[in-house]
Amino acid sequence: MFLPSLGPQQPVTATSPTKSQFDMEEKIQQKDVQKYFRGQKAENGLQNLVVREFEPADKQEVQQLFHDGMMEMVADTAFRGLRHHPESLLLYAAMTVLCFVITVCWWVIVLLPLILLYGRYFYSRRMIHRYLEQASSRDMGDIQGFYMKSNSRLWVAVLRGKVVGIVAAVGQQKPGGPVELRRMSVDRSCRRCGIGLALGRKVVEFAVAHKYRSVVLGTTSYTSPAHQLYRRLGFRLVGFTDGYVTPGVRRGLPEGIFYRVRHHHYKLDVQR
Repeated sequence: MFLPSLGPQQPVTATSPTKSQFDMEEKIQQKDVQKYFRGQKAENGLQNLVVREFEPADKQEVQQLFHDGMMEMVADTAFRGLRHHPESLLLYAAMTVLCFVITVCWWVIVLLPLILLYGRYFYSRRMIHRYLEQASSRDMGDIQGFYMKSNSRLWVAVLRGKVVGIVAAVGQQKPGGPVELRRMSVDRSCRRCGIGLALGRKVVEFAVAHKYRSVVLGTTSYTSPAHQLYRRLGFRLVGFTDGYVTPGVRRGLPEGIFYRVRHHHYKLDVQR
């Protein structure tokens, strides 16, 4: 076999790879495998995915998916959301200092912040449970009657016979004005493969077909992927409400201290 000359040849010394070289190669291979499977997951997800209108037989799966998605919000609100609310951090710091001044115990500095974090988790869980109960007594308890009407719709994403995503649209009785995107949730094991985009586009198509001017949505999620999804669909953030109180959910003083959320308002104009 002919090999082109690369200039003066240097003597080659045979050396065995070191352990660090083996580790480096193994890490590179692992990253390549992970990238490959992520690509396969996205491709296969889009190929096998079916997005269709809700059917009565889907009710149990839809309710479970909605419940699981809301329960993920507990930790998101309690911990990740804390850094978005400096007023809460200042309040907790003041409570810690006040308790230390009163008790003059150094362990208060360590123990009280942990108690406050547990309080955030406890009341976040309580408020979300209340919200689930309220939703179950309204639209999520009668999905067929609430959503499957001329001005509303609920779609499910089905992958290999299993419901892995849901989204709903609620519009006004008359054409024009906004249609609201609601109840979007995707199974945790099937995210980042295009299901959320496919569901969101269904709502946009519904708005265009029924001559609505825009699509609006509100979310209290602090996770970056959720907001990235809305932006990819074409939504723009038009404002937010701090200290948002969920309609129909009673909130007392402890909830006001430990459960404070930001409600983000998004809008997408579909007709100009």
